[in-house]
Amino acid sequence: MSLQFLLKLVITVAVVLVASAVAKRSGWLGALVASLPLTSLLVLTWLYADTRDTQQVADMSMNIFWFVLGSLPFFVVLALALRQGWNIGLAFAAATVTGFAGVSLVQWLLTRSVP
Repeated sequence: MSLQFLLKLVITVAVVLVASAVAKRSGWLGALVASLPLTSLLVLTWLYADTRDTQQVADMSMNIFWFVLGSLPFFVVLALALRQGWNIGLAFAAATVTGFAGVSLVQWLLTRSVP
């Protein structure tokens, strides 16, 4: 395992742990931290560090944008299901299926629009 890989691992895990810790103390602040594109920023940074290819980073950035749109229904379904008193497991399952469907739809639309 390379030092670069270990550094990526430590930084990425630290970001997730900080977001989780903040969420325990303040729901809205935790939501703010979780909604920030920290994972995307890390991935794009690692991609650039590995490739030095700004075009590849730009392409991935736009792809992330489209897939984020497709994943948004996950959060709506999860919130609505939990507010209706659904079991947490069932709510997560329904939200996951919805999110997967949204992302799959985006992927299908993107592949159909490419000449």
